[in-house]
Amino acid sequence: MNWKLAYAIGFHPWEETDLDFFQSLASLLEREEQGREPPLGRALDIGTGSAIWGIELAKRGWEVSGVDFVAKALNRGRERVQAAGVEMKIVQGDVTRLSEAEVGSGFRLILDTGTFHDLDIEQQHGMARSVDALATQDATVILLCWPRRIRPLIRGVSREEIETAFSGWEITDVEPSFFKLPPLLEWVLRPDEHWYRLRRA
Repeated sequence: MNWKLAYAIGFHPWEETDLDFFQSLASLLEREEQGREPPLGRALDIGTGSAIWGIELAKRGWEVSGVDFVAKALNRGRERVQAAGVEMKIVQGDVTRLSEAEVGSGFRLILDTGTFHDLDIEQQHGMARSVDALATQDATVILLCWPRRIRPLIRGVSREEIETAFSGWEITDVEPSFFKLPPLLEWVLRPDEHWYRLRRA
């Protein structure tokens, strides 16, 4: 996916999610938050785009940093953060070189709602190494991934590719996201996205 072009022409259907998708993510977050009170710790929103999900994390009591390389998306994100009245650090940077992006460290939660599955193999490994270096020992990684198949726009990723990239982590849960697109895009792209929850092995 050419993310810069998509935001430049106003094509960002992933911002229009429905209640089923929201609840699927909320149930995963509740699992991480169980028995804890805010502040919940540091969270990193990878490929934050216009910060929709980073804002939700902040509302729930996480100390959130969001990183993306698309300036227009980040400008939209800053406006959303201000309108929402929450605290969220927004950084422009390469998700495969997070330490260079100066997002910080000590993250208990890493959320990616659609970046990893569009990277090539080398980039996937770079992102995974970056996450590994910045995450706490008890951290959780939550990835939203399309399956690997031939389609336009999105590359997709297999479970084996996730396991290979995150070699020091274990996939503990795979759950449907219930993400939907407008009918024509749904037919063309066949998203069938799933949440992958990872913990250190």
